[in-house]
Amino acid sequence: MRITAVVTGGNRGIGLATAEEFARRGHRVVLVARNPAAANEAARLGADLVTGDLSTLKGIRATAEALARTCPRLDVLVHNAGVWPSARRLTEDGFEESFAVNHLAPFLLNHLLEDRLDRVVQVTAGLYVKGRADPARTPAGADFSAVRTYADTKLCNLALMPLWAERWRRRDITIDAVHPGVIRTGLGDRGGPVGLLLKAAKLLWKAPADGAAPVVRLALDRTGTGRYFDVDRETPLAPVAADPAAAGRLWAQAAELTGVA
Repeated sequence: MRITAVVTGGNRGIGLATAEEFARRGHRVVLVARNPAAANEAARLGADLVTGDLSTLKGIRATAEALARTCPRLDVLVHNAGVWPSARRLTEDGFEESFAVNHLAPFLLNHLLEDRLDRVVQVTAGLYVKGRADPARTPAGADFSAVRTYADTKLCNLALMPLWAERWRRRDITIDAVHPGVIRTGLGDRGGPVGLLLKAAKLLWKAPADGAAPVVRLALDRTGTGRYFDVDRETPLAPVAADPAAAGRLWAQAAELTGVA
């Protein structure tokens, strides 16, 4: 059966490789990317392109509206867009950039598109276990760290995945999350000596196609919901992401910050 697969951050890295695999299997692909130059990749794949900035609330809402016009139904929504900043940057809404892209964007898109959703896959990172989300400080990056903030924001996002699964259970919408492995992409690239060391280390990492494989496999697997996979192995969430009370507080905060009540 031919499905419609939407991939955010679909113009490079794991996102592009995921889109390529969906296209290779004959599915309709919709790329969501901030850079209009992604039109070249979309054309190569025979895919549709939705240009959208997922770092601002206005941009997220505009992206959702464009997707609603493009896709009467989203058979698969892959939340792949992610940011690993080397310095604290605030968006026009006053949020630290990776908090906005990694956490608030998937949360708000899920709300705005849920009447059209069937299957959601969240691309996450095993580093979430190192996260320490502080609702009072993390949103604006008051606790910013060039290393740990990425883990903090991935933790915020992943902790809500079981709540989405429960919310959608009676609507037959499924959601799972996957850490695709340590993959050679541009995520986290930076200048200086640290950047050179990272670039050298990445030569030993797996290619984007290797990271796309578990994402596509999970996207086409509707045998469960609320699951977390380390590549292809289902594993329980670490305690830091499995606290229902903490997850409830993060959900309430995200709802307030994005205005979805």
